[in-house]
Amino acid sequence: MSDEQNWALSMHQIECCNCSHGCGCQFAGFPDSDTGGCQALIGFYVKSGRFNQIDLTGIKVVLAASWPKAIHEGDGTGIIFIDAAASTEQVDAIVTIFSGSAGGMPFEALAGTFSTFVGPQIHAITMDTDDNRAGFSIENVMNVRHIPLVDPMTGNDKQVRISFPDGGFFWNEGIIGTTESMSLKHDALSFEHVGRFAAKAEVNWSNS
Repeated sequence: MSDEQNWALSMHQIECCNCSHGCGCQFAGFPDSDTGGCQALIGFYVKSGRFNQIDLTGIKVVLAASWPKAIHEGDGTGIIFIDAAASTEQVDAIVTIFSGSAGGMPFEALAGTFSTFVGPQIHAITMDTDDNRAGFSIENVMNVRHIPLVDPMTGNDKQVRISFPDGGFFWNEGIIGTTESMSLKHDALSFEHVGRFAAKAEVNWSNS
């Protein structure tokens, strides 16, 4: 891999979709949503990262996506939102990585599932990386808030994890909750799903 395509990212990942609490994609590879498709909002906070010599630490990114069937069956629509605090150089680097143009997983594989990809959309992004009550928002565009699952017998928060000992596609271990809010209003995509699947994870990706 040439120096021109060298990247690495360590990030908080805040994920939610229209599947049930377990998310069928995590187990059998197919959504268990009411429509059989996947609509997702995924927020990323870069704890440390670089593209070549460009420092990406502190950058906030949101990927909005919709697929009519399973993700791997393609024909998806994606939108990438990048925080307004990012410089032009940082925006270009993030787009290069997230579009799969620089290679490396999972972006290289994910890029092939989109038939439409919009962005970058530059907005002020607010993001909370708390493990159990994570969330992110863009004023008048989107709002996401995770809350813990609740034990119906005791009323207490339930601690639930999904773990992939051999490594998962996005993350190896996710802290599972549900969505108190999950909404998107954009010309390319618009949806709202409350009380559905939510996961908070730590991810470390690179193309080397």
